[in-house]
Amino acid sequence: MITLKVNGKEHELDVTDDMPILWAIRDVVGMTGTKFGCGMALCGACTVHLDGAPIRSCVTPVSAASGKNVTTIESVSDTEIGKRVQDAWIAEEVVQCGYCQSGQIMSAIALLKDKPTPTDADIDSAMSGNICRCGTYVRIRAAIKRAANPVKAEA
Repeated sequence: MITLKVNGKEHELDVTDDMPILWAIRDVVGMTGTKFGCGMALCGACTVHLDGAPIRSCVTPVSAASGKNVTTIESVSDTEIGKRVQDAWIAEEVVQCGYCQSGQIMSAIALLKDKPTPTDADIDSAMSGNICRCGTYVRIRAAIKRAANPVKAEA
């Protein structure tokens, strides 16, 4: 048995230590907002936060989360930054197919926590591991800028 804390709630899971966090949260806990993309930590669709840091959950074993908190897309609106990012995603009409968006949002939130007013280079660096097959990169950048400065964006 492994105790996995997801979005502040502890879950007792009967899984092996090497099960990827992605499958534990999707198949065992039942939170399906985090997506499987490549299974090799290359596309970013599976991005979640582990104690606030973005990780690729498809290759991170549940044993790495022992004593830590996993934050998924399901709870990001519980924080000010998360809510701003979600609002900006809607305002900028970022989503096309939507498949990669939970990972994109999780990476954007981590960026804004670390750099509240990111430059284009900061955005490029932080988002470089997230692939959008629909190519909404321009709207993603605009949404991150809007979330960083929501007052200016509304003016």
